[in-house]
Amino acid sequence: MENIKDSTRKKDACGQGGLELAKTMESADWMEQVRNLNVEHTLRTGKVRTFRLDVFGCQMNERDAETIAGMLTNMGYEQVAPDAPADIIVFVTCCVRENAEERVYGHIGGLTRECEERGSIIVASGCMMQQPHVLEKLKKSYRHVKIVFGTHNIHEFPRLLYQHLTSGKRVFEIWEKEGRVIEDMPIKRSERHKAFVNIIYGCNNFCTYCIVPYVRGRERSRRKEDILEEIRALAADGCREITLLGQNVNSYGNDLGEKDLFARLLYDIETIDGIDRVRFTTSHPKDLSDSLIRAMKECEKVCEHLHLPFQAGSNRVLQRMNRKYTREHYLALVDRIREAVPDIALTTDIIVGFPGETEEDFEQTLDLVRKVQFDAAFMFIYSPRKGTPAEKWEQTESQETISNRFKRLVELQTEIATGLAKRYEGRTVEVLVDGLSKTNPEMLSGRTRTNKLVNFRANGNLTGRLVDVEIIRAGAFWLEGKEGAGRG
Repeated sequence: MENIKDSTRKKDACGQGGLELAKTMESADWMEQVRNLNVEHTLRTGKVRTFRLDVFGCQMNERDAETIAGMLTNMGYEQVAPDAPADIIVFVTCCVRENAEERVYGHIGGLTRECEERGSIIVASGCMMQQPHVLEKLKKSYRHVKIVFGTHNIHEFPRLLYQHLTSGKRVFEIWEKEGRVIEDMPIKRSERHKAFVNIIYGCNNFCTYCIVPYVRGRERSRRKEDILEEIRALAADGCREITLLGQNVNSYGNDLGEKDLFARLLYDIETIDGIDRVRFTTSHPKDLSDSLIRAMKECEKVCEHLHLPFQAGSNRVLQRMNRKYTREHYLALVDRIREAVPDIALTTDIIVGFPGETEEDFEQTLDLVRKVQFDAAFMFIYSPRKGTPAEKWEQTESQETISNRFKRLVELQTEIATGLAKRYEGRTVEVLVDGLSKTNPEMLSGRTRTNKLVNFRANGNLTGRLVDVEIIRAGAFWLEGKEGAGRG
């Protein structure tokens, strides 16, 4: 096996004190060192080194990918299309479900020929890397993975890359504990008119099925002033829509000892010229406050869409999940939200087949879905995650029973979503245009304030513009329309 230059799992990033501070202060210097190596390579060969990204999982990972892309661009690399050959192939990984992990291994394994023929190297980062068994598997079975870092030390990537380029050795470095929030990292956004903005990292909830607190660490909020400064810069650069990100955005400010800081943040963003739309995800029902509901009502830029996972409709299952709320609390919360924002679109997450779930429990989930009438739902069959409490719990139902329940849930939710979508037919809605439709290149695509996907016919390049679109057809997951009057 190749030598691994640094496989130490850092015990406490905060406790490294001066060492961490020195490394953080030198991030720009490490980027300059790598950039110098790339300049020498280009002068010698006439070629610019390239990179591509393979991103799995949530919006937090997409935002991390933008930071990695920003660092690589700063270091002199040129980004290429996802299917183009590249000198560096970066994986930003997810471990929330087993399927995501298996896909990562499959994608990495499929790159053997490219790595051997053109000398490409693989960089593995993200949530999967925080798990010791994943590191061991990569070390033993995937020799073309040359650099590995986790969720807590993404800012260390330039140093790790420099170490590999100058030594030729594999470099694995994972921090087991979260450090302080690092600001002012370079970012290469995938879209100019929309942007993700992190407001809080980590999670303190420890739901019994969820690996996130173990791989993303405890909650750490960014300073409000730093967030607002970033958003003002985005607005000056032409961004029109921002999505505030966190494992639980409703907890924003708790670790700073600030009350209702999330609501106050929304009011402050409302005053920033150039920003037309504000979204946020994900919200935990136990922390969604009346002050936040009031801000959603009073802030015109906050979109009429809320993603509010309920996971299960049975109080018994919710208790086993450690969700810290009841179905009654959730339903009352939905009533308050809809009273404040009548046209709001609600979406959710639902787990089917959690250990111990009975038919009665599942019927309560179906009942809650019928009562709330969600516009959309991300529905999953329970996937045991190594290291979580629920991993050790016995599954009392057969896979056939669980699959049948999942099918029933999907059928119900599709019926509800279709009915809600049909209400848009004949209406004119505001759409922020993202570009050409992925399914029909002769049409444009964008989203309504309620986060509905709209494909429509129009003349010219309207990307980044707000357009009025008349809806002529609707399905459960899409709307189809034709251009009305432009909004600018």
